[in-house]
Amino acid sequence: MNKKELIESIAGAADISKAAAEKALNGTLAAIAESLKKGDKVTLVGFGTFSVSKREARQGRNPQTGKTIKIPAKKVAKFKAGSKLSEAIN
Repeated sequence: MNKKELIESIAGAADISKAAAEKALNGTLAAIAESLKKGDKVTLVGFGTFSVSKREARQGRNPQTGKTIKIPAKKVAKFKAGSKLSEAIN
Protein backbone atom coordinates (compact mmCIF):
# COMPACT_ATOMS: atom_id res chain seq x y z
CA MET A 1 0.00 0.00 0.00
CA ASN A 2 1.38 3.37 -0.94
CA LYS A 3 0.48 6.79 0.47
CA LYS A 4 -2.27 7.43 -2.10
CA GLU A 5 -3.95 4.11 -1.31
CA LEU A 6 -3.64 4.80 2.43
CA ILE A 7 -5.34 8.18 1.99
CA GLU A 8 -8.18 6.53 0.06
CA SER A 9 -8.56 3.91 2.79
CA ILE A 10 -8.62 6.54 5.55
CA ALA A 11 -11.17 8.62 3.64
CA GLY A 12 -13.44 5.60 3.20
CA ALA A 13 -13.14 4.39 6.78
CA ALA A 14 -13.67 7.83 8.33
CA ASP A 15 -16.29 8.92 5.77
CA ILE A 16 -14.36 12.11 4.95
CA SER A 17 -13.01 13.58 1.73
CA LYS A 18 -9.67 12.48 0.33
CA ALA A 19 -8.36 16.02 0.81
CA ALA A 20 -9.24 15.95 4.52
CA ALA A 21 -7.73 12.48 4.88
CA GLU A 22 -4.52 13.66 3.20
CA LYS A 23 -4.32 16.69 5.53
CA ALA A 24 -4.84 14.44 8.55
CA LEU A 25 -2.20 11.95 7.42
CA ASN A 26 0.34 14.65 6.56
CA GLY A 27 -0.27 16.33 9.92
CA THR A 28 0.20 13.04 11.76
CA LEU A 29 3.42 12.23 9.93
CA ALA A 30 4.77 15.75 10.50
CA ALA A 31 3.98 15.56 14.22
CA ILE A 32 5.70 12.18 14.53
CA ALA A 33 8.77 13.42 12.62
CA GLU A 34 9.00 16.60 14.72
CA SER A 35 8.74 14.65 17.96
CA LEU A 36 11.45 12.20 16.84
CA LYS A 37 13.65 15.11 15.77
CA LYS A 38 13.48 16.38 19.38
CA GLY A 39 14.48 12.92 20.62
CA ASP A 40 11.08 12.03 22.08
CA LYS A 41 9.23 8.73 21.73
CA VAL A 42 5.83 8.50 20.05
CA THR A 43 3.63 5.72 21.43
CA LEU A 44 0.36 4.77 19.79
CA VAL A 45 -1.21 2.28 22.20
CA GLY A 46 -2.04 -0.96 20.43
CA PHE A 47 -0.18 0.06 17.27
CA GLY A 48 3.45 0.59 18.27
CA THR A 49 6.21 2.93 19.36
CA PHE A 50 8.43 5.15 17.24
CA SER A 51 11.78 6.08 18.79
CA VAL A 52 15.24 7.38 17.93
CA SER A 53 18.35 5.30 18.46
CA LYS A 54 21.99 6.31 18.16
CA ARG A 55 24.13 4.20 15.87
CA GLU A 56 27.81 4.33 16.77
CA ALA A 57 30.55 4.99 14.22
CA ARG A 58 31.95 1.77 12.80
CA GLN A 59 34.24 0.29 10.21
CA GLY A 60 32.73 -0.99 6.98
CA ARG A 61 33.99 -2.46 3.76
CA ASN A 62 33.43 -1.26 0.21
CA PRO A 63 32.17 -4.39 -1.56
CA GLN A 64 33.57 -3.30 -4.95
CA THR A 65 37.12 -2.53 -3.86
CA GLY A 66 37.40 -4.39 -0.56
CA LYS A 67 38.83 -1.26 1.11
CA THR A 68 37.91 -0.48 4.70
CA ILE A 69 35.86 2.68 5.16
CA LYS A 70 34.71 4.58 8.21
CA ILE A 71 30.94 4.84 8.63
CA PRO A 72 30.06 7.88 10.79
CA ALA A 73 27.74 7.79 13.79
CA LYS A 74 24.14 8.82 13.18
CA LYS A 75 20.65 8.72 14.63
CA VAL A 76 18.13 6.27 13.18
CA ALA A 77 14.36 5.96 13.56
CA LYS A 78 13.06 2.71 15.04
CA PHE A 79 9.58 1.22 15.21
CA LYS A 80 8.46 -1.49 17.60
CA ALA A 81 5.06 -3.00 16.85
CA GLY A 82 2.51 -3.09 19.66
CA SER A 83 0.76 -6.23 20.84
CA LYS A 84 -2.53 -5.60 19.01
CA LEU A 85 -0.71 -4.97 15.71
CA SER A 86 1.38 -8.12 16.17
CA GLU A 87 -1.76 -10.16 16.90
CA ALA A 88 -3.55 -8.71 13.86
CA ILE A 89 -0.70 -9.74 11.59
CA ASN A 90 -0.58 -13.28 12.93
